[in-house]
This record gives sequence, C-alpha cells and structure tokens, in this order.
Amino acid sequence: MHTDFVLSTGQLVFMAAVVTASLAAWLIAVFLAARQPHGTSAAMNAGPREQDAVAAAAPHQRGARPSDKAAA
Repeated sequence: MHTDFVLSTGQLVFMAAVVTASLAAWLIAVFLAARQPHGTSAAMNAGPREQDAVAAAAPHQRGARPSDKAAA
C-alpha cells in the first residue's frame, strides 16, 4: 500500500469536524431565515392599535399625567 494516499487520523478527524461544523452552521442559517420576524403577523397588521388611536386623537402634551388629560 502506498503511504502517499493514506490519511492520518488527525486529518480524518479534522475533515469530520469541518463537515459537522458546516452542517450545523447551515442548519442554523436555515432556521433563522425561516423564522417569522416579530411584529409582522397578520393580527398585528390588521389595524391601528388602541394606544395608537388614542394618541392620534389627543395631542401629546409634554409632562402631562393621564389624570391631567382627563380633566382637560
């Protein structure tokens, strides 16, 4: 048997580690790409939120407390 074609144990372990790390990185990338981003579900985009509607109806006063707004 020719010794030029025989790989050492260290080389085989290194090759296995590179393949395993590449597969893990690929799986993580696919998982992250397939996730739905936060805040983009259909329920959240259905219409304005109650807080946004209240804020748009009443001008925002700097430093005013909610009880001050109700009295005005």
